[in-house]
Amino acid sequence: MMLFGPFTWLIFLVFLATLLVQGWLQKTYATYSRIPNRRGLTGAETARTVLDSEGLTQVRVEPVRGTLTDHYDPIKKVVRLSEPNYASNSVAALAVAAHETGHAIQDARKFVWMRVRHQLLPAAQIGSNLGPWLFLIGLMIGALGLAKLGLYLFGAAALFQLVTLPVEFDASRRALKKLEELRLLSPEELPGARKVLTAAALTYVAALAMSVAYLLQYAAILASARDE
Repeated sequence: MMLFGPFTWLIFLVFLATLLVQGWLQKTYATYSRIPNRRGLTGAETARTVLDSEGLTQVRVEPVRGTLTDHYDPIKKVVRLSEPNYASNSVAALAVAAHETGHAIQDARKFVWMRVRHQLLPAAQIGSNLGPWLFLIGLMIGALGLAKLGLYLFGAAALFQLVTLPVEFDASRRALKKLEELRLLSPEELPGARKVLTAAALTYVAALAMSVAYLLQYAAILASARDE
């Protein structure tokens, strides 16, 4: 939801940057999805190997519908890989699978930023869904207190995205380390996996930048409304 204000230009620039990042991710993922790894391992086999190497035999690996729907469920202790990555033996599939196991390792090792993100999740969900609407409604009816509440809620969502960065970067670091240590990918294949994970990580950076741009916009509009 866009409100015109002094930071509209910043929102536009970040939006363009986000499109570029998403395009790079899609291109990079597509490129390395066509390159099979030399050992012929699938994403599912890779995830299982990494988890077992960490003693996480209780964590299951399951397929999930969709493309790039891969995620780790900390409640049910399940690494879910999108169906293409679950069955594929591509370099991209192994990179994604290892990344998701990185989250399982974080959970098992009680990685502090993952725990902080989990605590912020409820507020972030409310903030991202209701924050902008409360802000707009508050401005429309002249209830600046309501608008301020919307701003704070949206700020909680932005804070969640900020905390997400160390979680995602650390998971990728763990993934590349495991892919190398366990020799799941050769030295020649590792740069491709690194490119896939870097492109994916930048989407989180772009999402945070967009939220910050909107947060600045809302704050400036609220300050202007108070001065009127």
